[in-house]
Amino acid sequence: MNNPASLHAIVSGHVQGVAFRAFVADRASTLGVTGYVKNLPDGRVEITAEGDPAQLELLLQAAKKGPPSARVEQVIVDRPPFSGSYHSFSVK
Repeated sequence: MNNPASLHAIVSGHVQGVAFRAFVADRASTLGVTGYVKNLPDGRVEITAEGDPAQLELLLQAAKKGPPSARVEQVIVDRPPFSGSYHSFSVK
């Protein structure tokens, strides 16, 4: 992979209890992206992903829409340095 990148996103809205994490994990696996997705205690969802920059953008676009049962209101994104510490994508 050329110039792997990282993505960290916090997703707000109606995103817990609506299969949002499974949706993100499925997209990440399809795109060959590693990292994790997890619920936060305040009702938001955290996504940490690493991989090809173009694939990360596709994952981010999918997360901004979410599954049909979700209502995404806000996505806060930052780009930490690539760590290479993930070998697959998991739901926490």
